[in-house]
Amino acid sequence: MSSTECGGGGGAKTSWPEVVGLSVEEAKKVILKDKPDADIVVLPIGSVVTADYRPNRVRIFVDIVAQTPHVG
Repeated sequence: MSSTECGGGGGAKTSWPEVVGLSVEEAKKVILKDKPDADIVVLPIGSVVTADYRPNRVRIFVDIVAQTPHVG
């Protein structure tokens, strides 16, 4: 799928391969710059998601633990 395929928006961007490797916050900034009305949802890789299409939803899948988890 092309990163500029239309979703009825006349060339509106539909994917952001350039954010791979960035932090979630950095990725959100890039996506929101291109699509200010995006409803960004952050999920762990492998999450079960619905198959419904929502033109404003952008899912970011993450897979690393950034800090040591601990009780407290």
